[in-house]
Formats: sequence, C-alpha cells, structure tokens
Amino acid sequence: MSERALRGSRLGAASYEDDREIAPAPRQLVSYDCPHSHHFDLPFAADAEVPAVWECPRCGAEAVRVDGDRPESKQVKPPRTHWDMLLERRSIDELEQLLSERLELLRSGQIGPEHLHREASAGGKTPKPPRQRKGA
Repeated sequence: MSERALRGSRLGAASYEDDREIAPAPRQLVSYDCPHSHHFDLPFAADAEVPAVWECPRCGAEAVRVDGDRPESKQVKPPRTHWDMLLERRSIDELEQLLSERLELLRSGQIGPEHLHREASAGGKTPKPPRQRKGA
C-alpha cells in the first residue's frame, strides 16, 4: 500500500497537476447597468447564451445589459385565493344563506365555544347545561 500513495499527501489535498500548457476557454465580458446607477461587468464563455437581465451584486435590483433591451415580461396568472376557490363552488346567494344559518346556530348556542353561551345572572355567570349532540 505504501507504494501506491505519495508520501506527505492526504485525501482532499491540492492537485499535483500543473496548468502551464492548458489554454482557458475563450471568454467575453458583458456589461450591466443597475437602475440605482451601479455598473458591473461579468465574464461569460464566448459561446454562452448571455441573459438580458442580471441581479445587481450591490443592491439586488434587476440590472439590464448595456447593449441589450429589457426582455418582455411574461404573463403570470395571479395566485388563486381561498375566496376564488369558494366562489367556484358556491354563489354569493348560497354563501349569504349559509352565513345566516350558521350565525343563527351560533346565537342560539347550538354551536361555538362554551364560554360564549353562558348566561349572566345577578350573582355572577352560570354555565348553560351541556348541549345535545345530533345523532346521540
């Protein structure tokens, strides 16, 4: 085993290859301008597809390529809310009817938290008797 390993080296150590005869890939320097007057240049490979918009490294705003136009924004569907999904299943009239039914049940004490259904008496508050469950 000692014949295979180099003395003094460890796993993850620096490479012993040298790059004297290796030519780097051709590059192009692309300039971007930020809306906050920041200017920066980024190197890209010569054959790379260069993006028209890049995030500014100083402020995070969208910087536009100096020699390019701003790309057209895509049409994005607005996110569906709970109200939108509810309106897909029920009409406004049905919702108003359900609301009035539930409010009536709440006011009568058939549904809702127990502490809302206590009756006030002269000496203090006394709890209502336990309500009957449906089907029991």
